[in-house]
Amino acid sequence: MVVPIPKRLLHIVPWTRSFPRRGPRTARPGIVDASAVAAPPPPPPRRRPSSSSSAAYAAEPFDSEKLPPMLVSEIRPFLRVANQIESESPRAAYLCRFHAFEKAHMMDPHSSVRGVRQFKTTLLQRLEQDEEITISKRKEKNDARELKSLYEKKKSVNAHEVASVLLEALRAVVSGAGLENFAAGEDMSGLYSRYNILPLHSSGGQQAIMLLPEIKAAVSAVYNVRGLPLANDDEETGGHRDLFEWLESWFGFQKGNVANQREHLILLLANIHVRLNPKPSMSKVSPAGILLFSSFFLIISLTVVCLFCQLDDRAVNELMVKILKNYVTWCKFLGRKSNIWLPSIKQEVQQHKILYIALYLLIWGEASNLRLMPECICYIFHHMAYELYGVLSGAVSLNTREKVRPAYGGDCESFLKNVVTPIYKVIYEEAQKNKNGVSDHSKWRNYDDLNEFFWSVDCFKLGWPMRLDNEFFCTSSSPNQSINSQVSATTACQQKWLGKTNFIEIRSFWHLFRSFDRMWTFFVLAIQVMIILAWHDVETPLRLLDPIIFEDVLSIFITNAVLRLVQVTLDIAFTWKAKRTMSFNQQLRFAVKLFIAAIWAVTLPVSYASSQKGSFCSTKQPNSIIGIFCLSPYMIVVAIYLISNVIGMALFFVPAVSNFLETSNWKICKVLSWWSQPRLYVGRGMQEGQTSLLKYTVFWVFLLSSKFIFSYHFEIKPLVVPTKEIMNVNINGYDWHELFPQVKSNAGAILAVWAPIILVYFMDTQIWYSIFCTIFGGIYGIVHHLGEIRTMGMVRTRFHTLPSVFNASLVPQSSTKEKKKTLKSFLENKLFKGPSIERNDLSRFALVWNQIISSFRSEDLISNREMDLMTMPLSSNMSSSPVQWPLFLLASKFSTAVNMAKDLAGNYDHLCRKIKKDDYMFCAVKECYDLLRNIFKVLIIGDLEKRVVGAIFKEIDKSIYESSLFVNFTTVELPNLRNKFAQLIDLLYENKQANKDKVIILLQDIIEILIKDMMVDGGRILDVINSSQMVNCDDDNLFTYYNPQLFASNVSGFTIRFPLPDKGPLKEQVKRLYLLLTTKENAMDIPTNLEARQRISFFATSLFMDMPVAPSVRNMLSFSVMTPYFMEEVNFSEEELHLSPDGASILSYMQKIYPAEWKNFLERLGPKATNEEIRYWASFRGQTLSRTVRGMMYYRKALKLQAFLDRASDQEICKGHIAIEQGQSKKKGQQSLSAQLDALADMKFTYVLSCQMYGEQKSSGDPRVKDIIDLMMRYPSLRVAYIEEEELADTPCKVYSSVLVKAENNLDQEIYRIKLPGPPIIGEGKPENQNHAIIFTRGDALQTIDMNQDNYLEEAYKMRNVLQEFVRHHGEHAPTILGLREHIFTGSVSSLAAFMSYQETSFVTIGQRFLANPLRVRFHYGHPDLFDRLFHLARGGISKASKTINLSEDVFAGYNSTLRRGSVTYNEYIQVGKGRDVGLNQISQFEAKVANGNSEQTISRDIYRLGRRFDFFRMLSCYFSTVGFYFNSLLASVFFTFSLGTKAHYFGRTILHGGAKYRPTGRKFVVFHASFTENYRLYSRSHFVKGFELIFLLVIYNLFRKSYQSNMAYLMVTYSTWFMAVTWLFTPFLFNPSGFQWRKIVEDWVEWNRWMSNQGGIGVQPDKSWESWWDAEHAHLRHSVVSSRVLEVLLSLRFFIYQYGLVYHLDISQQNKNFVVYVLSWLVIVAIVALVKIVNEARRRLSTDYHLAFRLFKLLMFLGVITCLIILSNLCKLSLMDLIMCCLAFIPTGWGLLLIVQVLRPMIEDYAIWEPIQVIAHAYDYGMGSVLFAPIAALAWMPVISAIQTRVLFNQAFSRQLQIQPILAGKSKYR
Repeated sequence: MVVPIPKRLLHIVPWTRSFPRRGPRTARPGIVDASAVAAPPPPPPRRRPSSSSSAAYAAEPFDSEKLPPMLVSEIRPFLRVANQIESESPRAAYLCRFHAFEKAHMMDPHSSVRGVRQFKTTLLQRLEQDEEITISKRKEKNDARELKSLYEKKKSVNAHEVASVLLEALRAVVSGAGLENFAAGEDMSGLYSRYNILPLHSSGGQQAIMLLPEIKAAVSAVYNVRGLPLANDDEETGGHRDLFEWLESWFGFQKGNVANQREHLILLLANIHVRLNPKPSMSKVSPAGILLFSSFFLIISLTVVCLFCQLDDRAVNELMVKILKNYVTWCKFLGRKSNIWLPSIKQEVQQHKILYIALYLLIWGEASNLRLMPECICYIFHHMAYELYGVLSGAVSLNTREKVRPAYGGDCESFLKNVVTPIYKVIYEEAQKNKNGVSDHSKWRNYDDLNEFFWSVDCFKLGWPMRLDNEFFCTSSSPNQSINSQVSATTACQQKWLGKTNFIEIRSFWHLFRSFDRMWTFFVLAIQVMIILAWHDVETPLRLLDPIIFEDVLSIFITNAVLRLVQVTLDIAFTWKAKRTMSFNQQLRFAVKLFIAAIWAVTLPVSYASSQKGSFCSTKQPNSIIGIFCLSPYMIVVAIYLISNVIGMALFFVPAVSNFLETSNWKICKVLSWWSQPRLYVGRGMQEGQTSLLKYTVFWVFLLSSKFIFSYHFEIKPLVVPTKEIMNVNINGYDWHELFPQVKSNAGAILAVWAPIILVYFMDTQIWYSIFCTIFGGIYGIVHHLGEIRTMGMVRTRFHTLPSVFNASLVPQSSTKEKKKTLKSFLENKLFKGPSIERNDLSRFALVWNQIISSFRSEDLISNREMDLMTMPLSSNMSSSPVQWPLFLLASKFSTAVNMAKDLAGNYDHLCRKIKKDDYMFCAVKECYDLLRNIFKVLIIGDLEKRVVGAIFKEIDKSIYESSLFVNFTTVELPNLRNKFAQLIDLLYENKQANKDKVIILLQDIIEILIKDMMVDGGRILDVINSSQMVNCDDDNLFTYYNPQLFASNVSGFTIRFPLPDKGPLKEQVKRLYLLLTTKENAMDIPTNLEARQRISFFATSLFMDMPVAPSVRNMLSFSVMTPYFMEEVNFSEEELHLSPDGASILSYMQKIYPAEWKNFLERLGPKATNEEIRYWASFRGQTLSRTVRGMMYYRKALKLQAFLDRASDQEICKGHIAIEQGQSKKKGQQSLSAQLDALADMKFTYVLSCQMYGEQKSSGDPRVKDIIDLMMRYPSLRVAYIEEEELADTPCKVYSSVLVKAENNLDQEIYRIKLPGPPIIGEGKPENQNHAIIFTRGDALQTIDMNQDNYLEEAYKMRNVLQEFVRHHGEHAPTILGLREHIFTGSVSSLAAFMSYQETSFVTIGQRFLANPLRVRFHYGHPDLFDRLFHLARGGISKASKTINLSEDVFAGYNSTLRRGSVTYNEYIQVGKGRDVGLNQISQFEAKVANGNSEQTISRDIYRLGRRFDFFRMLSCYFSTVGFYFNSLLASVFFTFSLGTKAHYFGRTILHGGAKYRPTGRKFVVFHASFTENYRLYSRSHFVKGFELIFLLVIYNLFRKSYQSNMAYLMVTYSTWFMAVTWLFTPFLFNPSGFQWRKIVEDWVEWNRWMSNQGGIGVQPDKSWESWWDAEHAHLRHSVVSSRVLEVLLSLRFFIYQYGLVYHLDISQQNKNFVVYVLSWLVIVAIVALVKIVNEARRRLSTDYHLAFRLFKLLMFLGVITCLIILSNLCKLSLMDLIMCCLAFIPTGWGLLLIVQVLRPMIEDYAIWEPIQVIAHAYDYGMGSVLFAPIAALAWMPVISAIQTRVLFNQAFSRQLQIQPILAGKSKYR
């Protein structure tokens, strides 16, 4: 049967026949008119292919990857199979493509979806090409038989995936042809399906992972559907295979979600089951379970099934508690009963529990963006669990008298359409109101607002089924903002917008006071007390009993009452817009608190005033110290005022009681909690235990005591006497016009004196905090063995202890129960850790050590020789034989011992003591001797020679035993003998036949030296020789020649075995002895690579740190790693490696920066180094995705090795590790060792890349897709999750899906596809990207890794120890986030990179260490951290995603975890690599992003709740480690000063006006020149403007300082300000590579002028035009609130002070101090604006047509200005100094006006005044740029400046003797 194209395709693709051949059509593309379909054009004449054309047919693959997203899931399998079988059966491949074409047309008949028309055209052309050619190559009679034959063949070899595609194509061919029975009886369903980890299909039952008992137990439990009621549509099919299919049929979940969560739950249960202690008993499955199981695994026999163990109830209970704990807590908080109902029949309890867990996981897995709203998930689960209970119990509805059915159940995707999508629409429409971060937070509801709606019982008003007319669904947005629906939620609801919930993020600095009011109140009261004490000159505490002093001190409570009133007022003002969502109790609480605060704010001052006025205590004249005290009415009022705080003070010392009060549902507890804090679902029960409380309390008591003592004696007290003197000074007058001429007091002067001190007082706590953290952090590090081993010298010294500590830390113990902690054990573990070596430790340590060294070699950190020197030999008898240490420890030890033996001849005991004192020297001597003996045993085979050598060794052994070595031997010839041995071993190492004679000669020389020169009594050896051979004697009666000679006898055959065997242990022994004798390097110099040295040192020192005992791999917690990826580099491309804008290639730069590693790479691969390998070598040294993936996959490699070590003996370790690599099996019929280890690794570890744009990249043909697939092929367990955007035919709607893929056959293969309710990226991109992929992760823990990170094999071995921290006792709360140390690997790139590395290292070591313990305020600062996955799964995920407010999504995960009673710890015994920004622009962008994020944190609800709900001292720690750091940032030199400017600018601007956004910094090495224009755009407003303002101030201060002040005094006072100003102006150019090269300067100037002159407008980017940049730079002002705009105007008024002060000093003012002078000065401003307007108008009207007239006009204007100046000079005495001072006066005024008009722009930009304003702004920027450019250009004239700059930038590179100039000049390219 033939399938010709014209007959079957013309009716569906008439346009295709005409489109490519008949010219353009009149119809629009993608539209097929009815007439064309009804009457297709005639087919072209068919041509039979000639034999030549048939023979020339080439099986070229058709592109199956670049498809429209709509066609991917349905069409791609057929195209891939066609490519795969092309060479085997061209006709079958053609038929598969033909069927793909038909399916594509049925999916989109009008080709309306983007890309479908092009795909159809291309495929049809290929079909036309192959149609008749493939017929000739058909092997069967017709197409059906061809497909049938190939199908049977593929099915027989278990190629199920190909077979299933062929079967579908076969059915399409035979359908309608009367041959349907040809494919009858064939069914591939259930036989094979793509899987992620567990092959839960019928052909996967014999895979190693499915044979694990714990997997069997979990599978049997999940597949137990006994007794479950069937849904209506399943009653005919005979039920369901498992519990998940059963839930799918009742509740309408997606099949992809069901398959994903089925595997998820099985793995969770299996991992918990295997960890149970005591271990679960092995029991057989019930017969019913066997039948259920066998119905699924068709090919597994009942015998195997019967061996399955039953799932332990404890495993189900533990998992249920972890997953549903948040739901149970939620129900308790809202006063509702949980809907988890369990049956009374014990046999059904486990099944029902698993059903509830599975239901929650299915809801969570399909919830999409709702996963970020955990209590919303609880609400959904609450109702669906009730429905589940109704179904299970067979309940009957009272209304319908029918069995209860789920409200939304039954239909496919019912849950998505009816539950998820309506809530998602609300999220989406609210997010659209954010307007990309420019809208005020109060105008839209973020994720927190929507989630907190479910913290109130009002949420139950939504009902179930949900009422879409509820006000929750009202978004008050336009209907066109709704997606994928005909009617939006807004149009459906008739209610008013619900508004914000519980909190409103208002942009104001008052948030700092509102959130941390207790801290500010405390500091205000403290300084008030210190001022009072200093004022009264109190020297002793007894003076406080003075009634006057004591009453004055008590005045602090008046201040406290006022501040509390301010705090309550702020609370009410900031939450006013959320009043609709407040309960009556909350509103009542605010009202009562305001009333009481106002009462006290009035009562306390009145009572104090009355006490002062009445002088109640001043009339008493006490006669003793006791009688000095008196009780005034004010004191009584204060005592009453303090009673309200007594309870809070008492509860501070009993945190357990506080936790109970906050979490209890007792009414009395609710009342007490209601008064102290608003009752919220989070933030309750966060208090730490008594021990932690004591530790951080002591810390802050010491810190605050030091601060207050210093402030009192060095800040406050010294100002009291000057203040009193100033107050006594009379005011006579000022030198110039005062701002307040009527003032009669010196308050202004006092304020000027005290203001800096008060400012320093409030800020210097940050300094004290940093100092104390450093001191205490250092002490903490000493106690915990941090830095125990810091150098390779220390590694060498302590190496002999490493096996023991390795065994204690990283090897599972027989009993995992930790020893009881006593003082003795504490001292042993903390201070004196260093156990002695045990022989049975060595084999495991040696294997792991060698694997680490091998990884160094594969990373090219060490050379082949260094690897040989650092490898530790493995042998089967390591526990009994002498220790063979790595050779780098024994380097030169043997030579040193030989020299010592020569020098100490005659003193054997002394020599022995010296050698044994150095363990490594003793080992080197003994090992040399033993190796030489073993080699000689194999080398020497002649009988006589063996007896001679044996006699010599016997004599040596006897002499050693009798301590008579120096008696029987002389040592003078020892060096000569050593050299002979070295030469001999060298020849044996080369092992060439041509060297045999040399070997014999050397052996003869050695024997001669030993017998003749060294042995005192060589006669015994001669007797051995004389007994069998003739000896010729010399005059001294000693032998000289043998007849025949030793080792040269041919009488009885060979005397030596040479060459030696190339394989076996002997080869390694010869090599080791050769290195032992010839190595001259110092052990300190091995390895030479700094990175390798640091990593080895850290690994060694980490073994001495306190870490949990490692469990076996099988018993360890399982974990996943997830990396979010957007559009960064996967690998450097060929083009990127060899080209660059400046001519220097990345590859050449890498070769210069890493010369040793490049040399090692060439040594490793040699001529086999391909371009692909070179790409990977370079990419592994950049911040690329491939580097990250390689590092993270070390976890899997480490787990496999550890799993092997867990089960292996010493002999198996030495032999069996080879089987890991080769996949060998020890017993017939058993799974291979490698397969078993793979199974354990798969069960414990998963790695998911969340490649958000992968689908779009693939459709567009992005080359990065190929790199990602290559990574999946390199690492088969790697998975990629991405978001697919699919257009639908004939509709504007799009379908979004989360897809998980893996790699097979060099292609990505889809595993799961889960449809989404809409686009998932509606908030911040990174957390949304993580959220969509988190459903594909597995395990108990989740490590979040950025794509600029790395990992190391030696650190991966410690992962199972780290995971044990989750089950280790840490205090009141179990840890939910484990912080890990970061190792910055980019510090060597440049000086800036080094600065960032130092800063990061300081923060991630001492800083985070101390934040975690004892301060207990570490949060989540990046992505090496490990999350308790199940904890966060039910509590909103691992990050928050609301647009703008959650810009720093990482830290909000820590906030959320802490508020939900989690705990964050920090562990320094493991490190993860981290790359940092290395260029100034990158760093500044990063600092800007962090500052933006920190300002958003300041106004967030999370910081507010932490600040208000932490106890006082923990609140202080929280403030100074988060937002307080930015508020109190200190100055530092050059880079850090510049960095401070970045932080301050973006922090302040964002907190006032918003506009926070993610700023991509890039991940590449930045060593290339940034243009002047780019630097100006980045730093103009954040640094340059502020720098110029400082310079203006300094110049004016210099002009008007007193004449008696010397220049030196001026410099001493102002040098720091000059330094800051110059730093802010010129740092970008100092740290800009080639910043002072003349060629670059010229290019920058040209580009700068082009940028300044280009016109802006719509579509013109800011980097192309000044006008566009100017508009974008001030865009944030358009959307800021009124209060922020007013504050911006007030801040801008400071520039008018210049003009006000300077105009009175002009000569033209003639000493007139009248205010009219200042008013008249504004005429100059008006005149300038008018002049600019006139010139601009003239340019517009004359410059084009009347160019000459315009030039004449400008000349007249210029002459007019000059004339005015001359007139003013003559008539009004205008001087040249006046002109200079006018510039200093009016330039700042003009700038201030520009800032103000930007705020007012919406009101004035449509008027004529706006045009001259824009011209003036352009002039300002051009002027600033020119002033900046001038000194740079001047310095560029001097070549030495460029050389100095290069050295400063790349100083570390110069220390490695590198040449940077050729790199920057760009001269090299790899050949």
